[in-house]
Amino acid sequence: MRILITGGAGFIGSHLCERFLDDGHEVICVDNLLTGNISNLDRFFGRPGFVFIKVDCTEFLHIPGDLDAILHFASPASPFDYLKYPIETLKVGSLGTHKMLGLAKEKGARFLLASTSEVYGDPLVHPQPESYWGNVSTTGPRAVYDEAKRFAEAMTMAYRRHHGVDTRIVRIFNTYGPGMRSGDGRVIPAFLTQAIRGERLTVFGDGSQTRSFCFVSDLVEGVVRLLNSNEPMPVNIGNPTEFTMLELVDVLGGVFGRRLEVVFEPLPQDDPRQRRPDITRARSILGWEPVVGLEEGIRITADFFRGIC
Repeated sequence: MRILITGGAGFIGSHLCERFLDDGHEVICVDNLLTGNISNLDRFFGRPGFVFIKVDCTEFLHIPGDLDAILHFASPASPFDYLKYPIETLKVGSLGTHKMLGLAKEKGARFLLASTSEVYGDPLVHPQPESYWGNVSTTGPRAVYDEAKRFAEAMTMAYRRHHGVDTRIVRIFNTYGPGMRSGDGRVIPAFLTQAIRGERLTVFGDGSQTRSFCFVSDLVEGVVRLLNSNEPMPVNIGNPTEFTMLELVDVLGGVFGRRLEVVFEPLPQDDPRQRRPDITRARSILGWEPVVGLEEGIRITADFFRGIC
């Protein structure tokens, strides 16, 4: 296949580029490098079938020739990034999605939207199934990301119903692994960076809030299976094993072989208290579930971070 990936220089996007290249497909990577990193693509330059285009996908994009699939992963994806770039986040979720759906319509390509567990907001239902409509503030600081993704889902379904575009929607839960930036603001990169530097780990709130962490190879496998499926409705892809932030500190302490000290800071506004995917549909429709445990994934990711910190 000939596949276009927006946000391909980002953390997840670059892993998708690698997976599709390894599977023998042609990959067109599109990224404006706002939060993506060209170094994530170094290993692909010179490989047959790989093309990189530096462009903002909210602008006009001409791609000559056929396309079989478009995976729209362009967006700031950590609170640090989307609070720094709020307008850009809203634009890529709205205008960027519109442009890429238009390109999919023109090319007759399958379109896969990278949505997020943030569409559930601070959930009142736990764990979160795809049928849950969410508890989201439209005016809080995180709304720029949450609402951009909710709008992107609505736009995707409108193009499917009105224009007949073949669409998929993946709702991605917290994902980690090699290729993340040490300063991107998400908890695992933050904790690893602080642990490697011998600093105290910053825990927001009292550390009782929960997340479910999915290793990037598991996430990529789920995305590929969804792309190749016939499922048009959103599908959660994430690890259903839930950890509090203090439990995550203990896991890191086991990996580093020492007790890690923490410092507590106030909880950010609208920070979800709990987050865990119901992956019943992913299991039944895609035959997918994660296979990499948190300690194993943390060890692999820590090795990567030791090389960049």
